[in-house]
Order: sequence, then C-alpha cells, then structure tokens
Amino acid sequence: MARTSPRRVSLPAADDLFRPTDPTTEELAEEAHVRVVPDAPDADGDPGARRRPSGRVRHDEKITVYVSADELLDLEHARLALRRDHGLAVDRGRIVREAVAMVLADLEENGLDSMLVQRLTER
Repeated sequence: MARTSPRRVSLPAADDLFRPTDPTTEELAEEAHVRVVPDAPDADGDPGARRRPSGRVRHDEKITVYVSADELLDLEHARLALRRDHGLAVDRGRIVREAVAMVLADLEENGLDSMLVQRLTER
C-alpha cells in the first residue's frame, strides 16, 4: 500500500480575511458611524507649507522599527481612542506617519529647541 503525504491546505493570511473586498472604506466607515480621515491636500510646492504625511496611499518604501511591548500597546490604545473618542478610523501606520511628520516639521522650525532634539539629549 502506497503512503500518501498529508495534504497541506493553503489558507489566506489575516490581512486577506479582514480587508473589505466590495464596499469602499468610506462606505464601511459610514455603516460603522466613524469618520475616515481624508488625505492631506498637496502643498503645491510651497516651501513654507506645513509638512504632511503621505496619508492613505500605497507606500512603496518600507522601514522596520522595533518597539517594546508597552510602546506597541500604547500605539494600539491611541488608535482605539481615536476611533472611540473622535470617530477617526486610522491604522497604526497612519498614526506613526503623522507623528513623524509632526516631529520633522518641529525640527525644521525650531532646530535645537525642537522637541526631538530636547528628548534625544535628555539623560
């Protein structure tokens, strides 16, 4: 009698299971009574314009950032608080991009007096 190898079933990834396939994100947000944060308008090349994150677009560049378990929980709590308290449906990546844009704008504007420099030089 020939031995057959066990069948391996290919299952979809979690991202495939939980992303919307038919309705748009905006339609889903309306049903859930939350507001999807729109993309920031372009600064039209104005060098004095406020630095803005890229928002809800496909990102081709990637970095890996390691965080502690507490930092990850804080980020997730912030995401949930934005949704619960302010009706803003944003993901963790969007929060991080917003935070990076804010910190870099502060660095450009305030230099040595920026919050980033102050925190990095704390002992």
